[in-house]
Amino acid sequence: MARLSIEELESEAMKLDPKARARLAGKLLESLDALSEAENERTWAEEAERRDGDLDSDRDDGRSADEVLRDARDRLG
Repeated sequence: MARLSIEELESEAMKLDPKARARLAGKLLESLDALSEAENERTWAEEAERRDGDLDSDRDDGRSADEVLRDARDRLG
């Protein structure tokens, strides 16, 4: 079986119906409970570095807090 990249796997998972996606999400979350504290810390540190790299490379311009709050207030009426 060919190995999928994380992007391909995400794309395939998004094609699942909502019930199947919820089941998959639950299984994935359960698998994280089995991580040791050191593994959990390392995983979150890697994710933080990835997100920081995304911001540094301008792949995600982000939005200011003021803009987010204004949009939320507009939606709430």
